[in-house]
Amino acid sequence: MEPLVEPGDELTADEFTRYSRQVLLPGLGSVGQRRLKNARVLVIGAGGLGSPVLTYLAAAGVGTISVIDDDVVEVSNLHRQVLHAGSATGTPKVDSAVRALTELNPLVTVKPLRARITRDNALDVIEGHDVVLDGTDNFATRYLVGDACSIAGVPLVWGSVFRFDGQVSVFWSRPPQGHVPVTYRDLHPTPPPPGAVPSCAEGGVLGVTCAAIGSVMATEAIKLITGVGEPLLGRIMLFDAAGMTWQTIRVRPAPDAVPVGELAADYEAFCGISAPGGSGGEVREVSVGELARRLERRGRGEDDFVLVDVREPEERLIASIPGAVGLPWSVLRTGDAGALLAEVAQGRPVVLHCKSGGRSAQALEMAHDAGLDDVAHVPGGVLRWIDEIDPTQPRY
Repeated sequence: MEPLVEPGDELTADEFTRYSRQVLLPGLGSVGQRRLKNARVLVIGAGGLGSPVLTYLAAAGVGTISVIDDDVVEVSNLHRQVLHAGSATGTPKVDSAVRALTELNPLVTVKPLRARITRDNALDVIEGHDVVLDGTDNFATRYLVGDACSIAGVPLVWGSVFRFDGQVSVFWSRPPQGHVPVTYRDLHPTPPPPGAVPSCAEGGVLGVTCAAIGSVMATEAIKLITGVGEPLLGRIMLFDAAGMTWQTIRVRPAPDAVPVGELAADYEAFCGISAPGGSGGEVREVSVGELARRLERRGRGEDDFVLVDVREPEERLIASIPGAVGLPWSVLRTGDAGALLAEVAQGRPVVLHCKSGGRSAQALEMAHDAGLDDVAHVPGGVLRWIDEIDPTQPRY
């Protein structure tokens, strides 16, 4: 494939010294290094995948790197978000990224944007960049970024990780002549059912899997910029860290696909993410403060309800709300949720909780759909319980 970026200015003596091992590569040379110097790359997310992506792009000499992220550095993420130091805990990830990347390579420009990419800003954020790399961890944002890149005609390097597995591909709605356009919607025409794919925070992730996938993503960006090798356009690479296998399969355009002409009105609604009670049931919430008082009253025999923890067993070993019974989300979403909850309730009111409120809100909808009325959930889940009631327990 032809190089995506024109060569920039001649390399300086410092640049020749820093990038000499790359300049010596057949097919890349000083001209390829000048293309990297002239490139403008957008990285969405400075987390598990963003960490190796940003590190290797900066080290390789990509001239301008924009990074967008609205989150802060957390200790529970440092096992995979290796760009950030422990001392950066609590600070914005984009600020931490700028510090780390500037220390790594002061010859590149890092532009931070502390924000969430949304329907309102996506096209503006992408504008002016040669390549976009998406390291986000939810389907609504992936569809948004995929559609925005399709509309803008900008190549998208996409990666994802979960537990021991990872995936990488390149999507491009308007590739050079002779190449078939493939977009994210060709890989995923429709999103999975809500809750079918847990997040890394819920299901876990092997930290070094992010390194493997992120390094491939950075490699694909460098190849697109310089024209070296064949990109993963029309192919998806699958990585299994547990079995230590890589395989590549073809991705073809969906035969009945309609080119994306505009961004969807609501990507969370498209992915089935709605507010609790979206199916018509009454929304009932119990704050952690109210829950603590009700647990005290229950202990004195003055209240009667069942507190159901829908997290997975390993999560319950890390932190818990006393007096809860376990009914894992993995069991609820694959079985008869109404019957399972009714069996646990035995005619008593039910209060559901999870880690931060997402799974319990979905379980609440399932309960409503099954005709169970006296059911509520705890917004913020066990994390809010730790923050407001019992800070001695570890956050995760």
